Amino acid sequence: MICTALGQGASHMFTGIITDIGEVLQVEQRGDLRARIGTAYDIAGIDIGASIACDGVCLTVVALGSGPRGWFEVEISAETVSKTNIGRNGWAPGRRVNLERALKLGDELGGHIVSGHVDGVAEVLSVATEGDSTRVTFRAPEDLARFVAPKGSVALNGASLTVNEVGGREFGVNLIGHTRQVTTWGGVAVGDAVNIEIDTLARYVARLQEFG
Repeated sequence: MICTALGQGASHMFTGIITDIGEVLQVEQRGDLRARIGTAYDIAGIDIGASIACDGVCLTVVALGSGPRGWFEVEISAETVSKTNIGRNGWAPGRRVNLERALKLGDELGGHIVSGHVDGVAEVLSVATEGDSTRVTFRAPEDLARFVAPKGSVALNGASLTVNEVGGREFGVNLIGHTRQVTTWGGVAVGDAVNIEIDTLARYVARLQEFG
């Protein structure tokens, strides 16, 4: 599936390293959902048609503008809304979203390879402070749980995170202070619906095991 203005997909790659926290400024239903997102990115450096991961969903820029702050607009298909937390949480003005621009040739791969194609929606079960870190426990969708492995990588709302432990469908991650400051994870709460993208390597390994 390609990444288009009408959906999510994997023609562009990301790293799971969040580079800005955007804010939903406006949402309008025009057949498909159209959202305007405020950003600290230099609008002059973004082209129409560029791909930006918004909470882990690869979306295509269809309009750009400036004002008190720069903004870009994306269109989101009904299918994408139904398969991501956009449908669970709803996007409304004031909502903060993790942003990452598509990887360019020569860019450092700081996290892990992320496609921007969300596999499903996980639920936050618990949030606890452990020293300077925050331990968050999630419940993965049943069909994705087997791809989540201890010490493996997973993209949650677009952020590349390391899995600490796994038990059935539940898994936990530790959020350090820096991660909470530079992403929306500083506001995580029990019950949140979170976009999850499984590590491509984990998917390949599981597939190989089927034929082992």
